Amino acid sequence: MALAGLKPHHRIALGVSGGPDSMALCVLAADWKISGLDPAGKESEFIDGLLAIIVDHRLRAESREEANMVRERVAEMGIRCEIACCEWKDGRPEQGNLQEAAREMRYEMFHKVCIEQQFGILLLAHHADDQAELLVIRLSRNSGVLGLAGMAFTSQIFAKHAYSQGVDPMSGGILLVRPFLDFSKKDMYKICQENEQKWVEDPSNRSPLFVRNRIRMSLQEFSSSVFSSELQSLISACRRTRTHVDKICSNLLQEAVTVMDQGYAVIDLKTLNPSKVEDICLAKFIAHVAQYISQRHRPIRSNTSKLLLRYMRSSPCKTSLTAAGCYLCPAPGSRGTKILVCCSVNCPLPSKVELFYSGSSAQEKCVIPYDLKEIMDNANTSSNLSSADASDVHFLNVTSGSVLDEAKRLNLISESTYRSVLMLQEEETNRFKYKSDVTPDYRPKYAIESVGTSHNQCLQPGQMGFFMNRFFISWKPCKEDVCRKFTQEETSSNGGLVVEGLDYKCTFCSLGHDMVAEIRHMMESDWLYLAELSKSQNVKSDPDNAVSSSVMEQAAEKASSCLDYARVSAGRVLQLLKPIPVAVRRSLPVLVDSQGLLLSIPSLSFKHCPCLEIEATFQPRVPLGGGHNSFI
Repeated sequence: MALAGLKPHHRIALGVSGGPDSMALCVLAADWKISGLDPAGKESEFIDGLLAIIVDHRLRAESREEANMVRERVAEMGIRCEIACCEWKDGRPEQGNLQEAAREMRYEMFHKVCIEQQFGILLLAHHADDQAELLVIRLSRNSGVLGLAGMAFTSQIFAKHAYSQGVDPMSGGILLVRPFLDFSKKDMYKICQENEQKWVEDPSNRSPLFVRNRIRMSLQEFSSSVFSSELQSLISACRRTRTHVDKICSNLLQEAVTVMDQGYAVIDLKTLNPSKVEDICLAKFIAHVAQYISQRHRPIRSNTSKLLLRYMRSSPCKTSLTAAGCYLCPAPGSRGTKILVCCSVNCPLPSKVELFYSGSSAQEKCVIPYDLKEIMDNANTSSNLSSADASDVHFLNVTSGSVLDEAKRLNLISESTYRSVLMLQEEETNRFKYKSDVTPDYRPKYAIESVGTSHNQCLQPGQMGFFMNRFFISWKPCKEDVCRKFTQEETSSNGGLVVEGLDYKCTFCSLGHDMVAEIRHMMESDWLYLAELSKSQNVKSDPDNAVSSSVMEQAAEKASSCLDYARVSAGRVLQLLKPIPVAVRRSLPVLVDSQGLLLSIPSLSFKHCPCLEIEATFQPRVPLGGGHNSFI
């Protein structure tokens, strides 16, 4: 817990299944919490600041009964418990995808309960045996050394969905900690037995249909102390390499990347100096940038990663590239010394727009109550004593298929362990290839469509939404029968009309709260509309800024469409759009009315009516670099 930077006063949640691993976690976490609390915190029925979360997947008939039984056992330890029940809206997952779907749902439920209950830290009971299983799985999938590092000791998980009831969807991620990664499965049983703690066994964990179960049973055949020790030595070496690469990438992201308010990034190649950066670090660097801009956080495939790496090596940059959900091109005027990275609107995305209502002003926003900087400082203080020297970092220049060979050459693993792991890898690789070659006899329930072909989605007044998981948008028209005064500032480029203190009601205002806006990405037609609007008939002001009666009459006639305001606003936004590449423009959110008329480009402050209250902020769910993580 000290290495994770945690203190007993932190509010901590536990992911509990009822098996020996999570019950051992409950035992030790409760003891650690109690030993660090002041006397007042020990007098209540439940331990202060400790919550167990049980996820009932509802995939087995007996799951509800098991969840209630586990809750009773956990409560006896003085730990408050909450059962989160899953709802499979699209029906039970397919057998081949069951465990992965259950895992994703489980993490989603963990995050939801933590946010609602205001717990910012979640402990999970993954252990060294789980890491060994993951190593074999990833070897069979041809993962590189970064993937072979396994699960992080600490990391952050972020919401995939916005929650209602006053919860702030843009609050920080949950800090996930795995304190058992140096413990074995046998240790879990010992902890439970010595504390007379019962556990349940999930029968699905014995099914050979699932890859983890097969590998777990195969590893038990090589359960000698030498084999287990060498396997952990290999994993530790990979983790040291991962830590080294992550540190370099973090520095490069801070120094060479500028994120713009319009939702794209600029990479300064002079500062980055790609020729001095190792391939493994440069590939991870550009992957971080691409995942941040696109907000697609699945691992980038090997071929795509190589494509991006070659592009980054071609300095100065002279061409464009579409990959990993992003469009990359030279920055205008930079002579190839800077690269623009923007979201490609023609890439498949999990969700185009997610809509939700904010909590009322009377509701208290749920803010995650932990200071990440303080925790990281605590962790750094502890880990400095045990962090590896840079000279102890291996595998930096090793290809994904030769990590085992290099480990044997470095005497991290013996010939016997090498052959055993290689055999397990080949068995699972063959299974994986066979499974991939089998053509499924069903069609997916939902076809993936690109953002460029998605249907528009309606935004109700007072509603908010995430556009492409990147822009946080809120809007509302003015209240009925309420109009504002606005001033159009004179601009030499437009020769705009100056009308001060003119009250009027436009078409949009008259609709009031019955108005519905549609949100979509910007298109070429929007640019043409802005150009036409900015050139529409204008009323010149006199040199003394005096507004004659004839001008007032003419302005009043046009007031129903806010033409004067919109014309000046269009002229200004065109000037802002000129230096922005077309690919970046296409990823910007715009709002249109039910007739398709452009209402606003909120990220550039264009709006057709001065009475529209609208905001758009580039605020992706997952931060650049994927948030805090540690493999120490």
